[in-house]
Amino acid sequence: MKKTYKIDVDCANCANKMEEAAKRTAGVADAAVNFMMLKMTVEFEDGRDPAAVMREVRKNCRKVEADCEIFL
Repeated sequence: MKKTYKIDVDCANCANKMEEAAKRTAGVADAAVNFMMLKMTVEFEDGRDPAAVMREVRKNCRKVEADCEIFL
């Protein structure tokens, strides 16, 4: 399952850090951040709860970029 989320991030480098943090999160099969559109697309592993996985994605993204936001 794939879902797209609106994000708030200040620069392309920060967006890249968010993408990498999301990809390393358990339950995420793939993730892509489009800085120009301010969107993150996340593909979840089969059988995983998207809401629970996104809570972890948010935590991991904030570790690398404290002022970023993902709107669930």
